[in-house]
Amino acid sequence: MKKIGILYISTGRYTVFWKDFFSSAEQLFLAEDDYEKHYFVFTDAENIENESIERVHKIYQEPLSWPYITLDRFTIFQKARPAIDRMDYLYFFNGNMLFVDNVGKEILPTLSHPLVFAKHPGFYNKDRSQFTYEIDLRSSAGVSDEEGQFYFMGGLNGGIASAYLGMIEHLEAQVELDKKNGLIAVWHDESHLNRYAIDHADLIKVIDPIYGYPEGWSLPFAPKIIIRDKTKHGGHDFLRNEKVSFLKRIRKFLRW
Repeated sequence: MKKIGILYISTGRYTVFWKDFFSSAEQLFLAEDDYEKHYFVFTDAENIENESIERVHKIYQEPLSWPYITLDRFTIFQKARPAIDRMDYLYFFNGNMLFVDNVGKEILPTLSHPLVFAKHPGFYNKDRSQFTYEIDLRSSAGVSDEEGQFYFMGGLNGGIASAYLGMIEHLEAQVELDKKNGLIAVWHDESHLNRYAIDHADLIKVIDPIYGYPEGWSLPFAPKIIIRDKTKHGGHDFLRNEKVSFLKRIRKFLRW
């Protein structure tokens, strides 16, 4: 039986999404008997739903200020080793994702394409000139005007465990190099993922935005996984337990 490792970061108030994510993944994600799903939940919560289940592995993760909770994602994943080394496949899902339809073997990588990246729903039909790559070439995530075919979302990626672990080790090193040089890529982990995809295009199995469909959007295809609207659950700052400055509140009120 193949083991699927699911990497899931849930700090602060993001735990509000965990129960529904878990139940939907159990029901709709690789539900065939051929697969055993293990959930690696990086959280500061004292207790989470279903933590008594043997396949749910809780790993302590302190809340990090923005943008480090995303930028340092690859370092966070390393906390679960060597347990994730024993998985056959690894997938990362954003904390506010929810399965709404069956996701089967079509999402699995292959030996020739051992990594799986999803097209970003905001750019799936856009011209290359509109992609929001990191343009500062001093950054290890920098992309020149002549590069890039797709723009991938940061909230869902996966692959054969050995290939995926190699990727996160490389990206962790690239992020740390940028930090030493006083740089932070424009879209943090997503920027570094897109640089990696350009450099390793022959390894990437490309999947469509049906696996990352923002709630409330109207796109010309039916979703299999939705990205839940954070504003319905207090918004980014509330979910991260961050205080919002008076000026920021005024700007939101005025819709600046």
